[in-house]
Amino acid sequence: MIDLGRTYKDKITGFEGVATGFVRYISGCNQALLSPRVGGDGALREAQWFDQQRLDPVSQYPVVALDNGASPGCDRAGPKR
Repeated sequence: MIDLGRTYKDKITGFEGVATGFVRYISGCNQALLSPRVGGDGALREAQWFDQQRLDPVSQYPVVALDNGASPGCDRAGPKR
């Protein structure tokens, strides 16, 4: 299971980011949305969806926890196939 707020790395591409979304499909192809940290220039990079079985947790970063009680809601549309 994917823990939202934990940093993961894709086994195939090496892409790394914080899990900010998770979807479970009826077909069993569960995916996590990884939001990468900003680059050295401070520019935002695009978040990407990855199959759950491709991801390994990265332990060097603490788990991100947010209090969304005052303003719950998504910041990005769900994936479309």
